[in-house]
Amino acid sequence: MTTAVAPSSALSAADRCDRCGAQAYLRVELQSGGELLFCAHHAREHGDKLREIAAHVTDETDKLRNTPAIAPDEEH
Repeated sequence: MTTAVAPSSALSAADRCDRCGAQAYLRVELQSGGELLFCAHHAREHGDKLREIAAHVTDETDKLRNTPAIAPDEEH
């Protein structure tokens, strides 16, 4: 029997880290089934171990580098 797996959708602000509840930027689909979500901090902390047990990893931590730290002057 073959099981089709739907491709993962992009993570949104509603996706929360399973460790601390912060916004998730990493989705780990496990080889054993199921998934785990992690914020950037916990993704870095547990990344090596997670990749060992992962069937697929969606890493969107690059979104953090593309987000301005403060609003542009015209928005103040």
